[in-house]
Amino acid sequence: MNTFIRKSVLGIAGLAFAGGVAAGPMTDSTPTTVDTTPVAAVAVQADKPSVDKAKLIPHGVQGAQSHVDLSDEQVANVKAIIAATKKAGMDERAAVVSIATALQESKLENLGHLGDRNDHDSQGLFQQRPSSGWGTVEQITDPEYSTTAFLKGLKQVDGWQDMPLTKAAQTVQVSAYPDHYAQWEQQAADLVTEHWNS
Repeated sequence: MNTFIRKSVLGIAGLAFAGGVAAGPMTDSTPTTVDTTPVAAVAVQADKPSVDKAKLIPHGVQGAQSHVDLSDEQVANVKAIIAATKKAGMDERAAVVSIATALQESKLENLGHLGDRNDHDSQGLFQQRPSSGWGTVEQITDPEYSTTAFLKGLKQVDGWQDMPLTKAAQTVQVSAYPDHYAQWEQQAADLVTEHWNS
């Protein structure tokens, strides 16, 4: 829908609403016939605000990028990370950092204890450790809790918004492989673009 028509439709809708509010409630009990065809509503809904892609990857991607095809469970975890990011009052860039971190740590799978393959007692999307104070096993295997815990750590990093993704993620995670987060930045940005307004 072109911008002029969209603004006109929204302007008319605004005037109609303002006129109704100014006039107060209708006292006429005669039923009125209303055309319920959702033409304007569909047009406005289809025209969701877009995500500013320049904010998602402000430094450009660093190095070769990796990509994994996601299952329904992994997509649900992406949506949980985005929901927790919004609930924490943080922006799309925070969601990109969070998703890229979870892609590196668990491939967006909410991992329990892996036995001999486990890195100490690391669990969940972000491979957080109960012994390091991230929370109980039940807490860190809850996607909302683990994301909120990660974001709490990210908020404490001065200037995280202006850092390359891998430095921001590493400052929170303290990984043995700090540069590995960078390879997931493009896929994380694509996922935020796809799911931020869904």
